[in-house]
Amino acid sequence: AMEQQTISIAKAGITTVLNCRTSVLAAANPVFGRYDDLKDVNENINLMTTILSRFDCIFIVRDVRDVNRDLEIARNVMNVHMGASVPKEDRSKTSPHEIPVEKLKRFINFCRARCTPRLNKEAAATLSSHYVHIRNQVRITLAETPGSSMRYFHTTFIDNTRRAIPITIRQLEAIVRLSESLAKMRLSNEATVTDVNEALRLFNISTLSASQVRPHQVGLGVVSSEATKNAEEFLLRRMGLQVSIGVKKIIDEACAQGYKKVNISSGIAKLIQSGVIKEYKGGKIIKRIK
Repeated sequence: AMEQQTISIAKAGITTVLNCRTSVLAAANPVFGRYDDLKDVNENINLMTTILSRFDCIFIVRDVRDVNRDLEIARNVMNVHMGASVPKEDRSKTSPHEIPVEKLKRFINFCRARCTPRLNKEAAATLSSHYVHIRNQVRITLAETPGSSMRYFHTTFIDNTRRAIPITIRQLEAIVRLSESLAKMRLSNEATVTDVNEALRLFNISTLSASQVRPHQVGLGVVSSEATKNAEEFLLRRMGLQVSIGVKKIIDEACAQGYKKVNISSGIAKLIQSGVIKEYKGGKIIKRIK
């Protein structure tokens, strides 16, 4: 019903189909308390792919330990609390670049009532060719992987296991809706190639990024459990209890002994998740605590 914008009702002898045009905004906390980059999005939030595929965009919000980012968040929270003590008449004043809430609401209502944009021929051709091109790339990849299914548009293979959000025609329709929404924001009755490109960018950084098991290790190759286990054993041998060492230094040492960088990075991430290693100074220093 979400993507079809209709809902079927069969109650008390009445069978009908009603329009159900609304936006669904959902949030989910990871089942492990913290998002685990070593697991896919399905395992982290415990939702089936059939449910996830019905959302146009899926954004993963991670609690990244970064000093500058933490300072910005802290300043924002303090400004909110400090602003609560400011008189109401002063808080109502807006900056020249800030749009008042009531004016924004009227603009959104006007867009909904007056604009019904549709893709033009150039935009439709661009979107179609992009979709077909990527599907063809995946077809070639899956043809080289025994036991794979053509149903998956973007796939990550870990230990010969397919873990991905299935991307089908449903997601193509989602990109169309994003393109038309961007055109509606411009009060245009026609969605152009520019709108399609922006919709594709949003889709790539949201749903496609969320379907990757290790977004920070994309392009580094496939990580096997055996190689990761060997990397963990090396790290535990190299680091005694309460020993601290720079991440770059230990990766360089491991590479000099024949280990792959991606396997060492995966081993460090797994040991951090299990609480054996703790990171300091924004992840530049690690220390074994167990």
